[in-house]
Amino acid sequence: MNQFYTGVGLVFLSAMGFGMIPIFALYAYQGGATVNTLLFLRFIIAAVFFLTYTFIKYRNFELKKIKWGSLLLMGGILYMLQSVCYFSAVKYIPASLAVLLFYTYPVFVAVLSAIIDKEILTKQVIFAILVSSAGLVMVLGTTFKKIDAFGVLLAAAAGLVYSCYITMGNRVVKQLPVMVTSAFVTLFASFSFLVIGLATDSLTFHLPLPAWLAVAGLALFSTIIAIFTFFRGIELIGSTRASILSMVEPLTTIGFSAMLFGERMSWLQLVGGIAVLGGAVSVVTAVRQDRHKDTTVQPVDNSQHI
Repeated sequence: MNQFYTGVGLVFLSAMGFGMIPIFALYAYQGGATVNTLLFLRFIIAAVFFLTYTFIKYRNFELKKIKWGSLLLMGGILYMLQSVCYFSAVKYIPASLAVLLFYTYPVFVAVLSAIIDKEILTKQVIFAILVSSAGLVMVLGTTFKKIDAFGVLLAAAAGLVYSCYITMGNRVVKQLPVMVTSAFVTLFASFSFLVIGLATDSLTFHLPLPAWLAVAGLALFSTIIAIFTFFRGIELIGSTRASILSMVEPLTTIGFSAMLFGERMSWLQLVGGIAVLGGAVSVVTAVRQDRHKDTTVQPVDNSQHI
């Protein structure tokens, strides 16, 4: 299969995994899990998986090749800050508005990638950003009345921090195997949430079976699989396109919410969903015009990454 379309499929699979996060989180919260507990368990389970795989497959891998500073920054600081900003934002503004503001990160990624990685911003890619963003407004059905400025700032900050995380990941992917990077990023993230949880006394592990099953689903499908497929997709199609394609994530959340909780989309949301998918399709077709110019769709030396 053409490597570009393989990358597209991987990013869509990743978006489905990340889109399931609110579903798994809801069941975990119903069982008494706190935010810090859920995030710590999510990343420590993923770290154990990635570390085990790394030590088995890369027995002769030289630790001196690992960019410890970059991995610490990605997992222990950037991912932690993004989570803190986002989960704090929903205390001040509606979750739908927080999600919408967070999903401005593809714009930040596009700008950062153009500056740092010299990725080309074609007219079609820019148009796809605008179409997908407009679609998200309709899908999320946000009201902009009586908005708390601090909450807006937190949500926007989450998107900006996440864009830095993605841009850095796009550079690290060319230097380390996916499982090596995944192992230490998730490990550093788990340490950060462990420290925060202990400092705030917000860790609790006396959870019922349904909550533990939700934690397992979050760790396996929405973390291990989602992280692997997203960064593998970045390898094949570049960070800008991967970020835009991942904007179908809210549609996954809405779809599963409808199936599991009986929520239904309005006609406006359906139109917005079509717009989001239309923007994604626009990114897919854009490669036909600039493939010979965009080196990010070519395979890199390492076949894996986070």
